[in-house]
Amino acid sequence: MAASGVAALLSLALLVFPSREVEAKKTFLDLRLDNPAEFHEPSQPHEPQSATDSPFAQIQPSSPDDEVVDEPEAIVEADPLSKELTVANGDTLSTVFAKVGLPSKTVHEVLSSSKDAQQLSRLKVGQRLVFQLTEQGELASLHSPISKLESIRIDRSDDSYVFKKEQIKPEVNTAYAHGEIESSLFLAAKRAGLSHNLTMDLANVFGYDIDFAMDIRKGDTFEVIYEEKTIEGERVGTGNILAARFTNRGKAFTAIRYTNRQGNSSYYTAEGESMRKAFIRTPVDFARISSRFSNGRKHPILNKIRAHKGVDYAAPRGTPIKSAGDGKVLLAGRKGGYGNTVIIQHGNRYRTLYAHMQGFAKGVRNGSTVKQGQIIGYIGTTGLSTGPHLHYEFQVDGVHVDPLGLKLPMADPIAKNEKQRFLQLSQPLMARLDEERATMLAMREQ
Repeated sequence: MAASGVAALLSLALLVFPSREVEAKKTFLDLRLDNPAEFHEPSQPHEPQSATDSPFAQIQPSSPDDEVVDEPEAIVEADPLSKELTVANGDTLSTVFAKVGLPSKTVHEVLSSSKDAQQLSRLKVGQRLVFQLTEQGELASLHSPISKLESIRIDRSDDSYVFKKEQIKPEVNTAYAHGEIESSLFLAAKRAGLSHNLTMDLANVFGYDIDFAMDIRKGDTFEVIYEEKTIEGERVGTGNILAARFTNRGKAFTAIRYTNRQGNSSYYTAEGESMRKAFIRTPVDFARISSRFSNGRKHPILNKIRAHKGVDYAAPRGTPIKSAGDGKVLLAGRKGGYGNTVIIQHGNRYRTLYAHMQGFAKGVRNGSTVKQGQIIGYIGTTGLSTGPHLHYEFQVDGVHVDPLGLKLPMADPIAKNEKQRFLQLSQPLMARLDEERATMLAMREQ
């Protein structure tokens, strides 16, 4: 029994106090299991395991091929003097400068260096800022793209900073678009890939012949050849409409952009007649006609029969109102039931009136001159008005006429000494419009 007891005690001791060999083995296992993921879990695809992460990397031989692959990764590192940040919500120029280790003194020096440099303080969320620092930790330069076509930068010069804008010149090509109107020009143009600005330009080109407030019908079509700006194959903007054709109620109108030898650009028909008239057809884009010219209309507020000597265009409050033609402002102020009113004299024979405005555009006042299409005010409800709209009147030799039925006087055609030059430009553009249209129709039939 005594011998058995001693044997049991020895066995227990061996279990509690392992031998040196067992202790060494246990220590070796513990070292390997300190970071089990290094040995038992595969690296994630987007985080490749580096050889230097392993505790055995220093004793593993490397082949010449391994050196070619691994050497750039080990040597190439970010320039410690270059810092790049993206503006976050709540950031200011001071907080951004502080993030790269620049004091508020530097912010003050940059902003006070010039009036233009103050543009840096108008940061936008997502804007990228690239700082270049000196070895002493001071600002050497700051570069920031503000659009795909423009960037701004600050460079240190002696004890001050120099601000400048850098323009990126895009490649300009021509593009073609076509569309068919289902409900509105805007929706059709959007489906055709035209920007808002191009859509407005298209309406302005044909605005002398087509009233976009009342003439547009389902099934009307348009085709456009326009300038497209790209940088490294990416579209960054659009330029001018070079040629366009708009078919309204079965009648086709064509426009070609032409710049004469004096550098003046305008739109003409394929035959060289000016698209520009002395007056535009409607002074409000895409508005709805709420009341027509009439000699016996019942006034909605006065509740009595009174001649309505103009046309009412209903549109949202604040919609821009354009001058129908070049002229001189006779009145920009209050006029009884008309409310805020602008009256413009166009030459000796013509006069236009714009009433119920919310307010006047900057620079429009008594005696000022305005150009055709210039914004002169905004839709409102001043005076005797039941809702936001423009009351528009047109006078010829002092007599009110219906502006919707008026035959507009024409502007000058292409000068005779430039006719041949114009045709050399217009004929290829017209041919391309026809070719693109034929290709489009052929694809529809397939």
